[in-house]
Amino acid sequence: MYSQLKEINHKPEPFEFYTADSLWTDPHTSEQMLSYHLNENVDMASRRKVFIEKSIEWIASHFAIDEQTKICDFGCGPGLYASGLARKGAQVTGVDFSARSIAYAQKYAQQEGLKINYILQNYLEYDTEERYDLITMIFCDFCALSPSQRKVLLEKFHRLLKDGGAVLLDVFSLEAFNNRSEVSLYEHRQLNGFWSANDYYGFMNTFKYDQEKVILDKYTIIEEEKTKVVYNWLQYFSEGMLKNELQNSGFVIQETYADVAGSEYSENNEEFAIVAVKK
Repeated sequence: MYSQLKEINHKPEPFEFYTADSLWTDPHTSEQMLSYHLNENVDMASRRKVFIEKSIEWIASHFAIDEQTKICDFGCGPGLYASGLARKGAQVTGVDFSARSIAYAQKYAQQEGLKINYILQNYLEYDTEERYDLITMIFCDFCALSPSQRKVLLEKFHRLLKDGGAVLLDVFSLEAFNNRSEVSLYEHRQLNGFWSANDYYGFMNTFKYDQEKVILDKYTIIEEEKTKVVYNWLQYFSEGMLKNELQNSGFVIQETYADVAGSEYSENNEEFAIVAVKK
């Protein structure tokens, strides 16, 4: 028991392990995530419906979207943004590796008569001859990736964008990092059964990495027959940190906002959004 508890409370190196694929592809947890996506009243897997609608209106106006605009939404989930942008006339592609979310998005698009190209794939591996006017990555998805993964992604963005094309993404700020604390929690059927349909006990250890500005929520899920560990990494950014990463991949940050609905930026916000243009 001592060795098990020691392992549960072990703090790994930043981004030492990557388990996002299991979270989004496991039949049970992907079903839970989809239900959070579709809950219009909570900011869990997606933001609330009212904010999404406001955000789509701002994106359509800011980027002058019309029937000639080609957009790729990385991490599109069940298509909440892709659907809204398609209604504005854009030619939209959505990429996500959750089969359950993509299936929902495809069914919804068919029902609504929306022509959206949904692709079931890890966006780190996605490639195409298509070139886009705008790439979106929304709900701080960028923060869940390691430095090496972000480098691969930004180089991909640069390759897939037309000359002068733009990226819109949002991230967690250093203000949010400073508001996080290390904690250890233990609970029977943690998160109301989110992790498994079977009976289980869940440990959550939150670790802070002050130098790297990274937070890890490490979940150890113990069932009768098996144990699994899920590593939920989040990178937190200052404007300067994000600017450097984008510049190194051939982008210039054109504008900074509080969110992807174009709200005014403040250093006190726990998130911020940027529009970066391909050089």
